[in-house]
Amino acid sequence: MANVFHPGEIAVQKQAGTYSGAGRIGNGIRPVIPRTFREFMAEQAFAVAASVDGVGHVWASALVGEPGFIRALDDRTVHVTAQPVPGDPLADNLKSTGKLGLLVIEFATRGRIRLNGNAELRPDGIWMQTEEVFGNCQKYIQARESKQEQGKPTPPATAQLGEKLTTAQRRWIESADTFFVASANPAGGADASHRGGQSGFVRVMESKKLVWPDYSGNGMFQTLGNLAINSRAGLLFMDFERGAVLQLTGHADIIWDEARTTEFVGAERLIEFHVEQVIETASALPLRFSFMDYSPYNPR
Repeated sequence: MANVFHPGEIAVQKQAGTYSGAGRIGNGIRPVIPRTFREFMAEQAFAVAASVDGVGHVWASALVGEPGFIRALDDRTVHVTAQPVPGDPLADNLKSTGKLGLLVIEFATRGRIRLNGNAELRPDGIWMQTEEVFGNCQKYIQARESKQEQGKPTPPATAQLGEKLTTAQRRWIESADTFFVASANPAGGADASHRGGQSGFVRVMESKKLVWPDYSGNGMFQTLGNLAINSRAGLLFMDFERGAVLQLTGHADIIWDEARTTEFVGAERLIEFHVEQVIETASALPLRFSFMDYSPYNPR
């Protein structure tokens, strides 16, 4: 198991009581991309990227394109033809550290896969060599149908920077049913993961602090394992109907206090996130999503 999971993941697994089971599931983590994953990737129009900047801040970014914009060229090489949104730290981060995690997700079917490795940004897109490839279950993904915006001009992306959440941004987060979290560990790469629940499952405690519940998952704890040894994290919230994105970077603490956990239905732990930087980008994405239904796994 030590060859699959790093010390942070093992520590969280032991505290959560999933250590033995995680070892069996972890056998599915490999550096190569299975054929079924290659086919899935080629059909998608949306992905989330995790990256690390030159001073260690972790960021989560959205990438969109026509189906086929993400392709596996062989069993370990991935080519992403989409360029980062102007003002998004992803481009500079790839030049600084080259760490990249990709979450490729299809909301309509609730399918998702994760690919972590090293990457570089070239004129024709992002080129990645995978180190870890694995699938995830369908839990907590809200079903949405996507469509590309066509027939009208898209306004240029405009970024608003800050060090704390505005009133409007707090309302955005408090109404969300989905967000994405990026994490990283010093010995390995970056990782992007999905978080979902009923609308309002994330609580904003103040302008620089928010809390969300950690529900039952696969027991491997890639995200929490990273946070256990490197508290830096990045969050991405999307306005699915308007194409805007909200990116936060800061640090996260794992809360094991049972008294606090009971404040959230279905929570096994809590994650407390402290905001350091905020980027809100209007008209960031040409992709729009219409809500279909909540995940049947969401605690209610």
